[in-house]
Amino acid sequence: MPKFCANISFMFLERPFLERYQLAKTAGFKAVESGFPYGLNPDDVVAAKNAAGIDQVLLNVYTGDVTKGELGFAAIPGKEKQFKESINQTVDLGKRLNVKKIHIMAGKVEESKEENDTVYVNNLKYASKILEKENLLGVIEPINSYSVPNYYMNCYNKAMKVINEISSSNLKLMLDVFHLQMIRGNVTNAIRDFGNQIGHVQIAQAPSRHEPGHAGELNYAYVLKTLEERGYVDWIGLEYKPAQSTVAGLDWINKFGYSL
Repeated sequence: MPKFCANISFMFLERPFLERYQLAKTAGFKAVESGFPYGLNPDDVVAAKNAAGIDQVLLNVYTGDVTKGELGFAAIPGKEKQFKESINQTVDLGKRLNVKKIHIMAGKVEESKEENDTVYVNNLKYASKILEKENLLGVIEPINSYSVPNYYMNCYNKAMKVINEISSSNLKLMLDVFHLQMIRGNVTNAIRDFGNQIGHVQIAQAPSRHEPGHAGELNYAYVLKTLEERGYVDWIGLEYKPAQSTVAGLDWINKFGYSL
């Protein structure tokens, strides 16, 4: 049976971020995930999560100034200091939220060059050592170029090459099935080929990025069954944009024969 966690940076947008922990709990979720809570006092975030009595599974790394298009520093030459600071800042908050996974974002580049590859690997080696020390799992996620043009990590083969090169049990693949479909498709074989290197899964319909039960390219009844059959038993993040209200859109879970 899949374990679904709500991504409160995408869901429950009807209310401010700090209220979404309780909204997720009230809707029946046992866990959430989120992007880094920009502009909020960490004490308030921790208090809201604890007051709701809900777990947090994953936290995105601090990505810099999103208003300037910054989406992480891992693959950006000259930003090594900012990368280290972002990892340390995220680990500190992550530990307070008791998360187990951190999504390390690569950043945007006008043109991917060898120097981007080099700094990316070096930065992830640095991060892996911290993650090992703190008993946290880092995940890297290929993101499709339709949703985020110029994002450095936009290829599954490249992601797997990096993971294999670093060879740390604390660095794995984020398999977002929405991005997978938009980048390369062939979902069944991807789940099989990536196997035990999958550290976290997220889902949304393609190309709309709405609920998995929404009309689109992906048959999520089949995809979820395939994940189960291939042995993925960890959390599945609902990183989708509700077509209408968040709670009304949760009816797909029961229709698929699952529950929260």
